[in-house]
Amino acid sequence: MIKAIIGAALTSCFLVSLSCMAADAPPSEASIKQLLEVSHAHQLVDSMMGQIDGMMKNAMGQATQGQKVDPATQQEIDKFEADMMVEMKNVLEWSKLEPMYVRVYQKSFNQQEIDGLVAFYKTPTGQALINKMPVVFQNTMTEVQQMMQPMMMHLQQKQQEIAAKLQAQKRKNS
Repeated sequence: MIKAIIGAALTSCFLVSLSCMAADAPPSEASIKQLLEVSHAHQLVDSMMGQIDGMMKNAMGQATQGQKVDPATQQEIDKFEADMMVEMKNVLEWSKLEPMYVRVYQKSFNQQEIDGLVAFYKTPTGQALINKMPVVFQNTMTEVQQMMQPMMMHLQQKQQEIAAKLQAQKRKNS
């Protein structure tokens, strides 16, 4: 009788440890790719690239501080923006990002968590979250830019002061 109880207890411990190990098992590549698909990760990256392009154009506009720029300089600015976007698109193309996502998700989540996320993103609420995230991201960036504008103006002022001091020191040493 005692042997049967000990045997049942050991079997229970073994089964519990197996289920814990299964819960901690790293997720499969296929399940992560399914998560990336149902969460529209590829489309979110594409959307983010469009927003980054807009932010770069805005930053370049701020860099000229509303001053009229001659056509040659504007051409240089436009070429720089275009070149930067080409570089970013090359670095952030989906064929390079997807394997990185798989590695990061495998290090960060277990199979049970990935399965739960896939199930969530298949729900109407999960799809609403996915569909609204680009707008949330855009609105957040707009708010952050507004919050940072005074700091950026202060930073520009300090840069100009330092540049003036360096020029004065250069003239003094000449």
